[in-house]
Amino acid sequence: MSTMTWTEADTVRSAPWHSESATPSPTRIVVADDRMTAATAYRLACEGTALLWRGDYHNGRQLLQAMSRRVDRKTPGPGDSPAESFRLQRRARNHRARVLGKLLVQLEGDHALALRRAPDVRKACDDVYGPPRESMLIALTELLGVLGAAQWRENGVQIPSLNASIYPHYGVFSPIRGEYIDLVARAPLASTGVHTAFDLGTGTGVLAAVLARRGVGHIVATDDSPRALACARENIERLGLAASVDIVGPALFPEGRADLIVCNPPWLPARPTSAIEHGVYDQDSGMLRGFLAGLADHLEPGGEGWLILSDLAEHLGLRTRDDLLAMIDSAGLHVIDKTDTTPRHPRAKDATDPLHAARAAEVTSLWRLVASP
Repeated sequence: MSTMTWTEADTVRSAPWHSESATPSPTRIVVADDRMTAATAYRLACEGTALLWRGDYHNGRQLLQAMSRRVDRKTPGPGDSPAESFRLQRRARNHRARVLGKLLVQLEGDHALALRRAPDVRKACDDVYGPPRESMLIALTELLGVLGAAQWRENGVQIPSLNASIYPHYGVFSPIRGEYIDLVARAPLASTGVHTAFDLGTGTGVLAAVLARRGVGHIVATDDSPRALACARENIERLGLAASVDIVGPALFPEGRADLIVCNPPWLPARPTSAIEHGVYDQDSGMLRGFLAGLADHLEPGGEGWLILSDLAEHLGLRTRDDLLAMIDSAGLHVIDKTDTTPRHPRAKDATDPLHAARAAEVTSLWRLVASP
């Protein structure tokens, strides 16, 4: 962590800067309180100046909302093509994150937030940052994300296929899009039984849990994120499935072979800019390519690979169906079946979304793959 220095009440002060998305520390910082207007805060943030908030906590949140409205006034409309619309939206979101990320708060040495009317954030921060060591500066947007994640972790997400809830951790993608879970819950298992399965990129562990509930004898679940591994272990233990599910990593493929290998990679080939975006964006289709390239070598004779993938990238012009089929073919695989479903999330029906046409046409598929003879 880099150290930030500022002057406050004629005293030079300093504290470490922390960002979960690895955002560099701002080079300039001023103290702000309830007297600062949204217009001034927005101008300074756009210029790259960070604002260390010392006012009322709720007023700070209102200032952040007012800055957000100013950013959103300049949100671009649709581009000349779906791919251009996507790039414009990504650029606007990144700009929004940079500007709003300039409003900072200081966590004390015990992770307390010493602002008027501030909630007790210590437990939520301990879960994300680990045991407190020293005071640090973070973006208010990051703190709000930490608090939101704490609610997900406490309340959970109901999964009908499990008749139980899954509890996401901070930085681990929440399984709120249930259509891909339903595909795995309903796809036919081999008539001879599935003794061993791999769940690659397990995240919260939800698909490993579904396979275990379907009677698969032994599941090995992997992920490259330490937070996801911890989250999956907690969920598997909570569901009473630890005897049949092993969580290993960081890795893509575990050692050995399996009768069934399941992978639900991020669906869009673009660069993620935060921890949570790794569940959506897969730069250069790296995880997808890695799964396909290693699948044949990790399947037992007669085994299957299940690729769960949305075609949203195709509708956005980021990848073609021919590209996907070429990847499958070059990996020595062929398709024996494909099951489709349509999304049920609200954004698919939001006609004001510049990407609405692509989202409305989206189909999520489970591709059943086997090694070519």
